[in-house]
Amino acid sequence: MSTTASQKPYLIRALWDWCNDLGHTPHILVHVDGRTRVPAGYAADGKIVLDVSMDATSGLDLSGDAIQFQARFAGVAHHIHVPYANIIAIFAAETGQGMPFDVEGDDDEGDQASVEKSDDGESPTEPTPPPKASPLKLVK
Repeated sequence: MSTTASQKPYLIRALWDWCNDLGHTPHILVHVDGRTRVPAGYAADGKIVLDVSMDATSGLDLSGDAIQFQARFAGVAHHIHVPYANIIAIFAAETGQGMPFDVEGDDDEGDQASVEKSDDGESPTEPTPPPKASPLKLVK
């Protein structure tokens, strides 16, 4: 039985630092399932792209087994919780350079996303459109 820790959180934190050092905006592509907590109506096809820059987040915590922070969607603050296992990619928004990952522990229970409702019990009416094409580029 192996007790080797996953390299994924370390790589994501390193690429987050790399983006910030270059003055770029780090984004993550997330597989939304029962383990994630994101606002209702913003995920498309079970995925969401989140800006994880210091300017877009409050209380950003990259430690532990998940990325957690507060962010505003349509002016409403939401608590975001994304396990590292659900991160598909991290990339710089300006260049598309980054790194893709496999989704770990993907299971059928995960098809129902854990999403927040607004105070009136309804989902936001104007979801953010998904990106047209993958911003990732193969770096050799």
